[in-house]
Amino acid sequence: MRYYIIAGEASGDLHASKLIKQISNLDSSAVFRGWGGDSMEAEGMTLVKHYRDLAFMGFVEVLANLSTIFKNLSLCKSDILDFKPDVVILVDYPGFNMRIAKFLHKQKITNFYYISPQIWAWRESRVKDIKKYIDRVFVILPFEKAFYKRFDVDVDFVGHPLLDDILHLPEPKNKNWLSEVNPENKPVISLLPGSRKQEIKLMLPLMIEMSESYPDYQFIIGAAPSITKEFYKSIIKNKEISLLFGETRQLLKHSKASLISSGTASLEAALIGTPNIICYKGSVISYWIARMVIKVKFIGLANLIMDKSIVKELIQADFSKEKLSKELDLLLNNSKYRSEMLGNFSLLREKLGGSGASKKAAEIMCETLKNSC
Repeated sequence: MRYYIIAGEASGDLHASKLIKQISNLDSSAVFRGWGGDSMEAEGMTLVKHYRDLAFMGFVEVLANLSTIFKNLSLCKSDILDFKPDVVILVDYPGFNMRIAKFLHKQKITNFYYISPQIWAWRESRVKDIKKYIDRVFVILPFEKAFYKRFDVDVDFVGHPLLDDILHLPEPKNKNWLSEVNPENKPVISLLPGSRKQEIKLMLPLMIEMSESYPDYQFIIGAAPSITKEFYKSIIKNKEISLLFGETRQLLKHSKASLISSGTASLEAALIGTPNIICYKGSVISYWIARMVIKVKFIGLANLIMDKSIVKELIQADFSKEKLSKELDLLLNNSKYRSEMLGNFSLLREKLGGSGASKKAAEIMCETLKNSC
């Protein structure tokens, strides 16, 4: 079978790479081509375009880059037609992928959506397009199946792929990585400011400022693979901050606390068991537009899944030096606060179900394709 896969962010690249591996185990003749990142390429996919060239954060940023986005859509459509896939697998990244889905439906090309768009948070009207254009939908959050059922859409809940990675966390490639970034063996506070340059510019400087108040801790940035060392250095300047590429989960595992940009990384920290603070800051216009259209109470996945605040969210104006310092102090020095958070993390793992999400999704996909032949 010929598989075309489209992922537009670091988390999608990671999840898609696991899916590729599982499909390869089931389909020895599988050929992969698509859009994504280094992880997907490492699993044998021919990479057409890297997600680093696709990631635009916020409404204003998207508008400013409309020309590039439309060029990418055109390129993607023509490449799909040239490749003649048996199926196109769309991975999250809804602004781009839903437009591709409409095109695929028109061309009568089978398509699956793995990691459904978060339409329960905003743009609920997209469910009509999903029902019309998507052949099969795979969801990874436990409440999503019930959400789709309200609209008479049958979806497959396969569990969250992060559980596989967290439960079977591999040993680091470099056994000495921790001593190299933390030569004085201090307790670690990790900083994960996101994978897009826009969000890193907005959030990392304040995260770094915390190091001035906590000299007995080693602050280490979990760097995104798509961002250069020089870019981070231009923000770190002369601060005593370490930079680490390629071992983010090991970094979280060895962290006393973590400051994390909203997104998949905050859920990873919760599943690993690292107390953390969710941070978010966007452009003023993008933030106020988001406030008007987003329906959910929280932005952190752990909070959304548990339907309560188990991790503090510091959003926009709340993402200040005073409030960040206050919350970090609680994480480091208030044993009751830490214990309660860790207890909620255990409940979260139970709620997400068992492991094997990528394998379950691959099995359903391959069986569906086999039956359609």
